[in-house]
Amino acid sequence: MKRILIALLLMSTFAPAVAAAGGGSKNDEIKRLTRAAEVFNEIMGAPDKGIPGDLLDKSECIAVIPGLKKGGLGFGGKYGRGVVMCRRPERKNWSAPSFVSIEGGSFGLQIGFEQSDIVMLIMNRNGIDKLIGDKFTIGADASAAAGPVGRQAAAQTNIRLDAEILTYSRAKGLFAGVSLDGATCRQDKDNIREFYGKDIAPREILLEGKVPMPEEAKPLAKALSHESPKKK
Repeated sequence: MKRILIALLLMSTFAPAVAAAGGGSKNDEIKRLTRAAEVFNEIMGAPDKGIPGDLLDKSECIAVIPGLKKGGLGFGGKYGRGVVMCRRPERKNWSAPSFVSIEGGSFGLQIGFEQSDIVMLIMNRNGIDKLIGDKFTIGADASAAAGPVGRQAAAQTNIRLDAEILTYSRAKGLFAGVSLDGATCRQDKDNIREFYGKDIAPREILLEGKVPMPEEAKPLAKALSHESPKKK
């Protein structure tokens, strides 16, 4: 009976978010783009506590998942939807956005529920290949590490060289590198279809440049182009 009650509690918490995300309209994706830009600008508003500028400069793609829901009572789960953009070959501009979702479970002593904003830096081509596939497990299919924070942390070059993905989280006003090992990330084909009005392969959006930058996505592209302190 206790297990049944816990399962019902989790379902009542996450089901509304899943249903809303899966049955919306283009307005849902526009709101997600807007919120992602706000989240990234807020995180980078404090350079000494944000993502090191040189890591941003070297990243190939950046994914932002605003409002990832996490919670549990004895065991936990997480679910969120966000957006991702990749650099164009000349590295001066960003691709049009694709849409992604993160979901997964965890075990251990957990009580309570919270929301957090997630940022993922995809650092090399291997990471991109995983990103544009159907789905992958962070830490298993793609090597990942909690990203360093602040200007001085940029000296930790071994992290940048070893990991395909660097992951960050902001919860309750605190921003830090975080491990997302075990979470599953996938391209959200339903959201892509809703936003663009047709089915488009993530590769065409993120790598091949076949999709022009939508007006609604320009604020996020501008936010992701945040200059490192050394360039100011």
